[in-house]
Amino acid sequence: MGFSIVILTQDEEINIAECLKSVSWCDDVHVVDSGSQDNTVCIVKKMGGHVLRRKFDNFGEQRNYALAHCAFKYQWVFHLDADERFTDELRDECEQTIREDKKSGFYVPSKLMLGNHWLKYSGCYPVYQMRFHKLGEVRFMAHGHGQRESESMRGIGFIKNPYLHYNFSKGLSEWCQKHVNYAKREATLQSETYSFLKLFNSDRMIRRRALKFWVARLPGRPFLKFCYLYFFKMGFLDGRAGFMYCKMHMFYEFMIMLFQWEAKTKKTGVKNEG
Repeated sequence: MGFSIVILTQDEEINIAECLKSVSWCDDVHVVDSGSQDNTVCIVKKMGGHVLRRKFDNFGEQRNYALAHCAFKYQWVFHLDADERFTDELRDECEQTIREDKKSGFYVPSKLMLGNHWLKYSGCYPVYQMRFHKLGEVRFMAHGHGQRESESMRGIGFIKNPYLHYNFSKGLSEWCQKHVNYAKREATLQSETYSFLKLFNSDRMIRRRALKFWVARLPGRPFLKFCYLYFFKMGFLDGRAGFMYCKMHMFYEFMIMLFQWEAKTKKTGVKNEG
């Protein structure tokens, strides 16, 4: 049972070749590029991928564009990023999922890698995203610095086997720069409201999103985020890599608070001038 692959890119010459190698078994790979200035597109074409171009606005619309404009060979699509890698186990499970055809889409876990080290504890494994679905039954929407499913005809299931996510492949400085922009988006995000009781919901995705909603409203949350990842989630078992990653997330939460404070100050200033 075959399925198609969609990869989003922008200046990914460091990553794209290894990403494409991990799906070399697939004969229907599509890349939606957001104006790369490096050799990304050349590498994709050389390795047999189909390329579409679209200016980036957000991940949700970028993925919806791919669904609307790519000439897919198969009825099922897996969404991959350039710094991610497929595994044989995940491929086998996807093919079994297609045969069963029980849901419109599926949440897929990722193993967060720092170099060759899996951040099993500090990376809060398993963290899921809706990445695999049947055409015509699922759409995406922008949410924070990523995306979420906005609709599904037959509901969303779960896949057990993960893909690998090399989130630091361009270096830690690039990660920091990127997360400054992510923090700006998170600071202005008008998230849906979750009642405290949703923390005990039977649906694991609702529990996770409710936890994120309430943690974002706690005082001193950068320090609390560090303690949560390093002690409660046992990030210390990831060694030095886990310690560094927990500190990076503390920095990220601090940046969100700064941008929220900045936005509030500007709004108060405008009101005072009136």
